[in-house]
Amino acid sequence: MKVVKYSSKDELKAILERGNASYAETIDVVKTILSDVQKDGDAALFAHTERFDKFPLSNGNIKVTPAEIKEAYRKADKSLLAALKHAKKNISKFHQAQYKKVASGWKTTTDEGVSVGEVVTPIENVGCYVPGGRASYPSTVLMTCTPAKIAGVKRIVVVSPPPINPTVLVACDIAGVDEIYRAGGAQVIAALAYGTHSRKKVNKIVGPGNKYVTAAKMMVYGIVDIDMPAGPSEVLIIADNTSNPKYIALDLLAQAEHDPDAQSLLVTDSEELIEKATAEISDNKKEIKKPLGQIIAVKTNTTAESIAFANEYAAEHLEIATKNPDTVAKKIKNAGAIFTGPYSCVTAGDYASGGNHVLPTGGTARFASQLSVRDYLKTTSIQKITEKGLKKLSKTITTLAQAEGLQAHKKSVEKRIKQYFRV
Repeated sequence: MKVVKYSSKDELKAILERGNASYAETIDVVKTILSDVQKDGDAALFAHTERFDKFPLSNGNIKVTPAEIKEAYRKADKSLLAALKHAKKNISKFHQAQYKKVASGWKTTTDEGVSVGEVVTPIENVGCYVPGGRASYPSTVLMTCTPAKIAGVKRIVVVSPPPINPTVLVACDIAGVDEIYRAGGAQVIAALAYGTHSRKKVNKIVGPGNKYVTAAKMMVYGIVDIDMPAGPSEVLIIADNTSNPKYIALDLLAQAEHDPDAQSLLVTDSEELIEKATAEISDNKKEIKKPLGQIIAVKTNTTAESIAFANEYAAEHLEIATKNPDTVAKKIKNAGAIFTGPYSCVTAGDYASGGNHVLPTGGTARFASQLSVRDYLKTTSIQKITEKGLKKLSKTITTLAQAEGLQAHKKSVEKRIKQYFRV
């Protein structure tokens, strides 16, 4: 495990920047793909899928059928089915509690005769991207589709690169997905955003993907909404001399095995913990067959310095393994998800504790939040102004309209006032 001292500002800067590379080349490739699908629809979607995924598509086989889902259940291990259902239950409980808090509208009286409020309605249809490639991710199906279902989304579409693993199909059925398409990459993001001859477009696209998927989501934003740009996964663990080095090492490795670009950070004021955790990592990583991301220790002088660095880094996942984790947690301002205490490991959050695992990465936790029921709801303001209320506001409105040189704005109020009040 590489060790960086808190005083080494240049090295810390490199960690904070996550080695972000230029997306220029990616954007050029994605721009062409988006243009192709927008122009040629299904033909371009099928051609790019065959080019990138080596999978021949047609109108007859792009959509997963009920028979295929039934076959996926037959193939699925019974213990896996039980695990998916248990995870779905906990994810549902968490997001149902969220829904109760955010789904009710409200109104207030801002002035005499002036009532302003909000109504909350679900987005009508969404597309959930489920990555393929290195592994299958049935948990991402549950995390993206369960809150959509609870929010009241009428049409939930899942897309995933072919061939789709049977466990993903089973998860789709458990989550109540309406349509499943075997297509991935930037080309399917284009199809979801623009629609094709045979596939209706969606209003929002959510879910993690590679740099091409992320670039495509960012480039279609405005045509559709998106959840957030998704970068390589990351964890930051704040620890001290009371922390268990075995747990620390395993949690660093667990995050590092997500992706070769993943970043696992141990931030601690304990030299002894760094030494013990390094030894544990060496012992355990022999069993991991996948390429690992970066594992780095940041040596601070105090827990206060560890907290300061954590707030600056704004980690996707933040574990607090100190003597008083709840006290430390109150001082955290920037994190996608916080896990406190020795048994609150990120892996639990990845699968079954109930909180969402689609989280802001790359420092975006400074301003972004986890995927939630809120992402599938939209608010519309609703205003009711009486004649008396408009008269009370009229001088303020007409003065501001005059100052901005907007005469029609001014007259739209003045005419009403003259009509109703003869002034």
